[in-house]
Amino acid sequence: MRGRLVRVGVELVNAEGAQALSLREIARRAGVSHGAPRRHFPTHLDLLSAIARQGFAELAARVAAGDREGAGPRERIALLARVYLDYAGSRRGMYELMFRHDLLESGRLGLRETSLALFARLTDLVARVRPGADPVVVAGALWANLHGIAQLWHWGSLRLATGGADPAPLLAAALDAHLGPAEPAP
Repeated sequence: MRGRLVRVGVELVNAEGAQALSLREIARRAGVSHGAPRRHFPTHLDLLSAIARQGFAELAARVAAGDREGAGPRERIALLARVYLDYAGSRRGMYELMFRHDLLESGRLGLRETSLALFARLTDLVARVRPGADPVVVAGALWANLHGIAQLWHWGSLRLATGGADPAPLLAAALDAHLGPAEPAP
């Protein structure tokens, strides 16, 4: 039942967005009474956290699938960033749920720790690209920049301001700003 409730929640958030994730609606779509989720998830935050964990697992799997261990660290950061922005665009509702402050702050089901694995990967790669810098600070600034691109692109603000039809040049500029200019291809 627990797994079914989470699966239904994932389907619902992907189809209708994070605002659709009421206990009653998840229960209805799972074909159970509206009180059934409480037997498996003591609070709404617990169920939402379980759904968000699935989002982090999916994002981590996409990053792992796109990662090329033999590539240089800067190229791997660029790949990670593209996957992140693609995920934010293609799984909008899940992306919003994953980064809800109340869920991350609550620490339910180890969600905070789950969310930090991707940041640790980014920090490790940044340390290899910028050995003299504080990798946590640079990775944090880059992540904030990526999150801002994802949000502002979704809202249409960046398309309006830049006249662009693709966020790729913004991503390239963010990478250059935080990691230094890319070396020209030989």
